[in-house]
Amino acid sequence: MEERKEINTLYQVAEMYYEQDMTQSEIAKELGIYRTTISRMLKKIREKEIVQIRINYDVFKDVTIGRKLKEQYQLKEVILIPEKKGASSDQNLKAMGQACAKFLDGVVKTDDVIGVSWGTSLAAVAEELNPQRTQEGIMCVPLIGGPDGKLESRYHANTIVYEIAKKWKGNSKLVDVPAIVQSEALKEALMDSEHFREVEDLWGKLTIAIVGIGSPLISDGPNWLAFYGERFQGEMEKSKVAGDICSNFFDKSGKTLDTRLSNRTISVDMNDLHKARYTIGVAESKEKVEAIRAALVSGHLNVLVTTEETASELLNDELG
Repeated sequence: MEERKEINTLYQVAEMYYEQDMTQSEIAKELGIYRTTISRMLKKIREKEIVQIRINYDVFKDVTIGRKLKEQYQLKEVILIPEKKGASSDQNLKAMGQACAKFLDGVVKTDDVIGVSWGTSLAAVAEELNPQRTQEGIMCVPLIGGPDGKLESRYHANTIVYEIAKKWKGNSKLVDVPAIVQSEALKEALMDSEHFREVEDLWGKLTIAIVGIGSPLISDGPNWLAFYGERFQGEMEKSKVAGDICSNFFDKSGKTLDTRLSNRTISVDMNDLHKARYTIGVAESKEKVEAIRAALVSGHLNVLVTTEETASELLNDELG
């Protein structure tokens, strides 16, 4: 009989504490029991499994994955978009753009020099940017020249740079030369212009770089073909290209490769990216996992914005 009475009291205390959100002091006063007794009863409630406390790790899975990635690759920050079943690529891009834009708004400082590459991910960042504060003296600059007239204008580095600078009420310097020119001699001539020397000087002063990550596994996509054309696909296989940042191609270890485009490409030097306070990679998809991993292994990035699904693949790839 006494045991039955104790069980009833335990259930009563459990209901008051866990369902009615009453404090231990309030329960003690209500039942005429010492507060220390309530504390012991709550312990017994858990031991008898009257109440089962379970941490729902699925809800915080992105936190766990992000922490592991951050530790594995010694990153300053990992920003993950929670997995959403059935989400389209456009929805993921929009979500990554919002997340990256929010991060930027929290870290940008007066007189920062912000460099931006081209592509769908970077366009999403510019479109979703909604600064909560203005920053005087910000300068935005493309990290690479433009395509040969075939890329949709919203994905062009100049367009993205202009939009970001406008929203922050900052300044921008555009690049008026192609990313890939016809000869090394032409590249040298273009880079010798006064305008380009100003751009190159800004590359050396980068404090924040925001870049997309290319992969040969999507080399049949319209944006990739607009930039490089079909003839370069064969060389990528031969050179064992894993990915690229601003047309700086690298293998699976992140080592920069010398391709037939290298001497004709006008883009930021990888060493300049490594000097920036934040070098932020914005990319997702299973096809880009090897490219993203190579960029992380080599330290080309210190911040990653991606989806939870892509992050899981990165960890699985590392463990495998």
